[in-house]
Amino acid sequence: MMKRVFITGASSGIGLAMAKLLAAEGHEIWGTSRNLERIPKMPQWHAIRLDLADPLSVEAAFNAALTDAGYFDVLINNAGAGHFDPAELVPIETIASQFQILVFGQIQLMQLALRHMRARGEGLIINVTSLASRLPVPFMAAYNAAKAALASFTMSIQLESGNSRVHIVDLQPGDIRTEFNQGVVRSTNVDPRYNAKVAKAWEVVEHTMKNAPTPDLVARHVLKLVNVDRPPPRVTVGNAFESKIAPLIFRFLPQRIRLWGLKRHYGI
Repeated sequence: MMKRVFITGASSGIGLAMAKLLAAEGHEIWGTSRNLERIPKMPQWHAIRLDLADPLSVEAAFNAALTDAGYFDVLINNAGAGHFDPAELVPIETIASQFQILVFGQIQLMQLALRHMRARGEGLIINVTSLASRLPVPFMAAYNAAKAALASFTMSIQLESGNSRVHIVDLQPGDIRTEFNQGVVRSTNVDPRYNAKVAKAWEVVEHTMKNAPTPDLVARHVLKLVNVDRPPPRVTVGNAFESKIAPLIFRFLPQRIRLWGLKRHYGI
């Protein structure tokens, strides 16, 4: 059954992989990007300009797409951005920007979609958070915190929704091989106390990314979510260790041991 899907960040990485697979399976896509030239020109694709940093752009983009589509069966909150800097040095403006893009803009879209889907009596919202909400990446405090905030907000709505036929899923990818790192803003004014740690952690992040699964893995999970009647509330996607073993182990470990393990992993 063809579904109409609104996807943010559809011009690259995970969003592009999801859009391609869903379109190939017969679904119709309204995909967003800040730059419409980056959206592929393909059948069943509609390009929508959206800038999550601008609340007016968020509302205008969704309403324009909704007018065009008539209705949406699925909203996928996927677009993202990152910043790499010691937490104690991150400018408040940077933290605010990360939260606007990764939390406030996506909650705004969720509320717009919920209003519409509740009226129809059904729908699916997939919030792409991150495994970093539970296993934080060093020197990405604003990103980790924003993803954790969206995951918590998602769980709160799940808790409040009861048996609604509008299903909401927290999709948590681990490391996925995309161009995300190329877009991560890295500070050039690092305190000398952090120089070695920042360099080592970034080296591990880059190495892990190069050996991570491709975005197609996430896209296949999304296709399953779109096609089932009762999707699970949370799905973790990644290699076997990241998606299954590490979250299970960390769930039962005291905080001191969690910190020790993460420091050892990143060599800091």
